[in-house]
Amino acid sequence: MAEAARVTSTGAGRVASAGRVAGGGAVLDDIDARPGSTASLLRTLIGLYLRPLGGWISTSHLVALAVDLGIPAAQARTGITRVKQKGLLLAERRDGPGYRLNQDAVAMLERGDRRIFEMREMADADPWCLVSFSIPEGARSVRHQLRRRLQWIGAGTVSAALLICPGHLQEEAEEIVADVGARAWVTLFRGAHPVVEGAVADAAARWWDLDALRTEHLAFQRSLETLPAAPFAAYVHLLDRWRVLPYVDPGLPPSMLPADWPGRRSVGEFARLSAELADAASAHVRAVIAAS
Repeated sequence: MAEAARVTSTGAGRVASAGRVAGGGAVLDDIDARPGSTASLLRTLIGLYLRPLGGWISTSHLVALAVDLGIPAAQARTGITRVKQKGLLLAERRDGPGYRLNQDAVAMLERGDRRIFEMREMADADPWCLVSFSIPEGARSVRHQLRRRLQWIGAGTVSAALLICPGHLQEEAEEIVADVGARAWVTLFRGAHPVVEGAVADAAARWWDLDALRTEHLAFQRSLETLPAAPFAAYVHLLDRWRVLPYVDPGLPPSMLPADWPGRRSVGEFARLSAELADAASAHVRAVIAAS
């Protein structure tokens, strides 16, 4: 995965986002922030709860919830300012100072919901999307952005000018192609199971960095042992530690993965803990909002 931000044992949280303010402004999603950092936890908190709250929250309530996540109040205020600079929040005073969700971010958050809460594993018969391109040297920056952003959504590199991703990601791939201005140089194909020399699992190991992905899954599983005790903090930290994995792991079919692939356990553990914690976490948010 040359030229791209790869998944490594220290780098899953540094995978950058494709979400941008309409018109090419600041990056909306702070998925490049390190999981567990103030910026990342605030991004996760906002993505989870601002829409159910009607899209607006007072500054005091947002800081209070951040404190419940273990973020000191002063640090939370600084972090909120940085999240606002990303374009995710817009300052808006109602009964007092507060923030509303940037409507340009809603579609990106909804895509994130589908990826995070409905991580898909391909079946062997599912279709693939192939992205072939021939971009002139004078547009090398476009070529670089195209490769990088396709890899951010889980595409594998078959060759320097051919990437592959699950067929259900074709719409996202098309959006990326258009967004980087590469439409004239790109052809997308929808195809069946790849036919390769040797085992298809060996080919998958060349196209994706499965060793690095394995490391990330195992790190996620170990991190579950250190979740906070309180349901609200535990749930937000769970989401924060999980939310990058569904982007960088394409959900390859069983024939392409080792028999002991840890991704299946990660999905199961995330689903189990989400079911245990989500309602109590939401109740805590409602209680904080109602308290003042």
